[in-house]
Amino acid sequence: MSYEMIFVLLMILVMLTALLLELARPDMVVFSVLVVFLLSGLLTPEEALKGFSNQGMLTIALLFIVAGAVQKHGIIDQIMRDWLSRSKSVKGSMLRFFLPTSLFSAFLNNTPIVVTFTPIIKKWCEERGIAPSKFLIPLSYVTILGGTITLMGTSTNLVVHGMLLDYDLEGFSLFQLAIVGIPITIIGLIYLFTVGYKLLPNHLGFREQVTADTREYIAEMTVQNDFPFLDQSVKKAGLRELKGLYLIEIIRGKERISPVRSTTIIQHGDRLIFTGMITTIADLQNKKGLVLETGSDLELEDLRNGQVQLVEAVVSHQSSLISKSIKESQFRSRFDAGVLAVHRNNERIKSKVGDIVLKPGDILLLLAGSDFIRKYQQSTDFYVVSSLGTPTNLNENRKKGWFSVGVLGAMILFVTVGWLSMFKAMTLAVFLLIITKIITPEEAKKYVQFNVLLLIASAFGVGAAMTKSGLASWMAEGLLTLGEPLGIFVILLLIYILTNIFTELITNSAAAVLMLPIGIEMAGSLGVPYMGFAVIITIAASASFITPIGYQTNLIVYGPGGYKFKDYVKVGTPLSLLVMIATVFIVKVVWF
Repeated sequence: MSYEMIFVLLMILVMLTALLLELARPDMVVFSVLVVFLLSGLLTPEEALKGFSNQGMLTIALLFIVAGAVQKHGIIDQIMRDWLSRSKSVKGSMLRFFLPTSLFSAFLNNTPIVVTFTPIIKKWCEERGIAPSKFLIPLSYVTILGGTITLMGTSTNLVVHGMLLDYDLEGFSLFQLAIVGIPITIIGLIYLFTVGYKLLPNHLGFREQVTADTREYIAEMTVQNDFPFLDQSVKKAGLRELKGLYLIEIIRGKERISPVRSTTIIQHGDRLIFTGMITTIADLQNKKGLVLETGSDLELEDLRNGQVQLVEAVVSHQSSLISKSIKESQFRSRFDAGVLAVHRNNERIKSKVGDIVLKPGDILLLLAGSDFIRKYQQSTDFYVVSSLGTPTNLNENRKKGWFSVGVLGAMILFVTVGWLSMFKAMTLAVFLLIITKIITPEEAKKYVQFNVLLLIASAFGVGAAMTKSGLASWMAEGLLTLGEPLGIFVILLLIYILTNIFTELITNSAAAVLMLPIGIEMAGSLGVPYMGFAVIITIAASASFITPIGYQTNLIVYGPGGYKFKDYVKVGTPLSLLVMIATVFIVKVVWF
């Protein structure tokens, strides 16, 4: 082992540790490692920045825009709502919903699909008295499986395709992955309708838990005549920096004031609504002129009105809020919304709301303005999983909605027939959507998730360092020494398991970028087709079922389904094993 190899290996171990301990956003961790390789002279600027001009990475950027345009007009949401409302039995509904969902996720980015369908499923479940937890993990898993059917199904497929082109090898065709993708999707659906359904828990979602225990979350106090700070600001009255409590709303006759600012004036008769550690309310009772309403019949849903609504949001992996307290991030002024409660691992964090330091997957219950969902639906800081009244996006224009679906369909046809490459087809699609004013350039910019692109582009550089230092071929030799005496099936199994472990620990695209150089070295040493290794790595990097952190869609349904970490392990492990055995068997038969 050379010094260069030891240095690269150490840096990769540091990177994995930082990702695992969530020391910073994943894109910043991987980018920092790339900067170290560049400054140390291990990579030239051209090698370090190659990922930023990679075709696969740029195709992902364009796909974000196309998927955003299709989602903007709510056509697919409406079709699914109508389709779901016609079903009678629970199993029948699952079949009606998840079959088309797996098809949609073969052609659209699965993150917006899950964000859009989560509130639809929750509402449908609540109306029928079914636990949403029976439907939401399957929603995530089905979109992951559906994404393995086509080249454009997930960012991972496009990343591996882009890397193969970089190696001057032939990339995937549009439906090449379907050889494995369709069988594993069918196996996954059968499992989720039978054994998986029995293993899924019967949990209340986060919002339902909060609604059931309203008294633990909100308290009401009335301002009397003898309050010394009448007609003065909230800050002067000392109601801003309270120990464990947070003034979320003021009810004044028929008027609602939320979010409450430090400059808001307090008047006689105001009903002050507090959230946070309600047990510390005794401190406030000592304040002259404030009376606790012990018989208050105020329910959480009563905080809603035309201007204010309750919103659920899940903190994303790429969020700028991570590792900061709610107060430090200036949440209230930045998003014009108050945080009512925070849940982690299906349990409420019992401390002052402002002092809670946020982590990926935390679920926030917010009291926000009526345009909050529309404003922050594309935010990279959190996934908004509350339902938006469909009329607002449907009324934008149904014809435009169908036109964007038509453009996507035409591009898929052009790629299938071989008239255009995936990159050219998506470039043309974005061009058409912008010149026909289906979306504006500003909206297009909003749809692109730049932190995901930074992560992928930086991971390319890390992959290049592994190849250049000789670490990839050293690791390939080690795996071959272990697996070669046992045959190609065991070698493929080892590659699959290693990629899958990386995916559960870091992220899917980064796992694929780290493993592909090793796979290609192994194919070269064995003198076998590289395509079998590329397919194994692509599928294994996407097949993340065992933890909520391995894949964005698992994280999105974590809170709304009221799941615990062990629920993913219980339901996801059998599915992971089934998908692994099926994938390795099909790849062995088809490519070897």
